[in-house]
Amino acid sequence: MPCHFVSYSGVKLPLKLHTPLDEDGLRHRITFFRANYTPDDVLSKVEKVVYGEIEFTHDYRYHAAGGLSEAIVTLHAEDERTVLQFAEDGELASSDTEAC
Repeated sequence: MPCHFVSYSGVKLPLKLHTPLDEDGLRHRITFFRANYTPDDVLSKVEKVVYGEIEFTHDYRYHAAGGLSEAIVTLHAEDERTVLQFAEDGELASSDTEAC
């Protein structure tokens, strides 16, 4: 079941979501973030929802040691997808943007 949040902080990936929303709080929000987690409680997907439409999506994959290995960032209005690959030390290894 997804969790919902008011916002995020920072610029590093994965996003750091904060201020959880319950169902009542969610009904009164125009903009919110929907997060999905693995059974191990690791963030796997984030969607920014604005007026009921998904504005962007982040899909995350991780190295066996737990660090981020890949982030796929989709900007839905621009039909653009960026795939970011990260080395095990956390450094950006590659970035590729394409139309989707």
